[in-house]
Amino acid sequence: MKKILMTLCMLPFLIWVQGCATATYEIEGYTASSMNPGIPVPSNAKLIKIITDSGNRNIKEGMMYELKHIGGEQGLYPPLDYFQKLADTGWVELEEERMGHVHFLKKDNTVIAIEIQENTFKIYEMIKGALE
Repeated sequence: MKKILMTLCMLPFLIWVQGCATATYEIEGYTASSMNPGIPVPSNAKLIKIITDSGNRNIKEGMMYELKHIGGEQGLYPPLDYFQKLADTGWVELEEERMGHVHFLKKDNTVIAIEIQENTFKIYEMIKGALE
């Protein structure tokens, strides 16, 4: 009886500890974005939506992807390994243009914005001269 009582008392604690464990995302490789083949996208990210009219006149087009926990809790933690892959392929982050969880990157004459949320991310291709 004592063991059953002890087990029942420990059950809420174990559930609480499991709930506090940080969830992580996993990137299983990269593929080229269909919007721009020069932009790598995690191959296990699921394309949710193609954005053709964002309401922002500086955005040419965009894509929204789902990848569980990519932005960490509440989208506060950018996926460093993904940004490293972007840097390895020639994308340079424009840190002075960063706005919260929206990161701007440039390669040649193309500027993209990547908006990181907790379970999704959006990649926007900006129109020429959008950040000038």
